[in-house]
Amino acid sequence: MSAIANQLNTIRQRIAKAARVAGRSENAVSLLAVSKTFSAEMIRAAYAAGQSSFGENYMQEALEKIKALADLRGQLEWHFIGPLQSNKTKSAATHFDWVHSVDRLKIAQRLSEQRPIHLPPLNICLQVNLSGEASKSGASAADAVSLAHALAILPRLKLRGLMTIPAPTDTLDAQRLAYRKVSELFATLRNDGLALDTLSAGMSADLEAAILEDATLVRIGSAIFGTRVRD
Repeated sequence: MSAIANQLNTIRQRIAKAARVAGRSENAVSLLAVSKTFSAEMIRAAYAAGQSSFGENYMQEALEKIKALADLRGQLEWHFIGPLQSNKTKSAATHFDWVHSVDRLKIAQRLSEQRPIHLPPLNICLQVNLSGEASKSGASAADAVSLAHALAILPRLKLRGLMTIPAPTDTLDAQRLAYRKVSELFATLRNDGLALDTLSAGMSADLEAAILEDATLVRIGSAIFGTRVRD
């Protein structure tokens, strides 16, 4: 078994254990392998070990890997999870299955207009920044509800849920508190009638806290592929 396969197995065990502790089904949480800065060959190895969903942050790098792995296009699901600028929306709309980092109506409108008609609707998540960190992208708590309702009616898009990247904290309780805020917002939007099913939250260091607070998708990179030489 390859190192990547071993590390994937370890992460899957962590996810399953956290789900059990939370009283949730082990199948309630999906794994997104964050492959930014890692090679197409490493993605291929992860696919051989049973992983099919991959997250990328940098558009040009991602497009090169999507092209290199074109033979697997029907089997791989590509998620764009990095900050998305207006000049990159066409590439995201054309080549990706998901965009997690929608934080402005303008970006969503461009994705809607540029999604090719022959493709299914683009799955999107509204990125929220509930901690108010200036260094992080995401809609504020004050704007999130109205923005979510605006995104939900755009054609060629399917609003699936919320994504967040909270400030790093050291304790499980502090991590849970940060994720609880986005979980509560997620519940509010569902109670408002939005058909959301995805809470994209949790990374290598805090996936247990995210799962305890109802995350349905965790984004794991270095714990699968190893230490990055750059961010």
